[in-house]
Amino acid sequence: MRLRIWLAAGTIALSTASLAATTSRSTDELGIRAVEQGLADAWSAHDIGRFAAFFTPQADVVNVLGWWWTSRTEMQAKLGAAFRSVFRDSQLHIDKVAVRFLSPTIAVAHVRWTMTGARSPTGNPSLTPTVGVQTQVLEKRAGRWLISEFQNTDSVPERPFP
Repeated sequence: MRLRIWLAAGTIALSTASLAATTSRSTDELGIRAVEQGLADAWSAHDIGRFAAFFTPQADVVNVLGWWWTSRTEMQAKLGAAFRSVFRDSQLHIDKVAVRFLSPTIAVAHVRWTMTGARSPTGNPSLTPTVGVQTQVLEKRAGRWLISEFQNTDSVPERPFP
């Protein structure tokens, strides 16, 4: 009888721990999704300070052209200049977010996006929306998810290889 009570208590404890972990994961995934929407909102408002606040100070950022910025400060300065020129009329829309947790404080997010209103480096407006995928590594610091690694890639529709 005592063995059954002990086993039942152990099962309840494991179920409670599993439920708590699932609830924590759900809350963390919502937090990461809020980061992604916050990035899009800051981008569309052309607010480089708010955009940069989603990154760690040491963040590595690789943009769609392959330019590698090695800190939030560098990204903020260079992307801020683009907000005043080629991206001044751009709007960023998040189409899909997939999150995978590597640990309780580290996650990878793949983010599919669409951008309208951007201009080419020569200043010509883009006639079609640009689409792409970001790969991000996020860290949970003091209860807040921040991007520490960021790779952005323009997309073209997938088709079979010849």
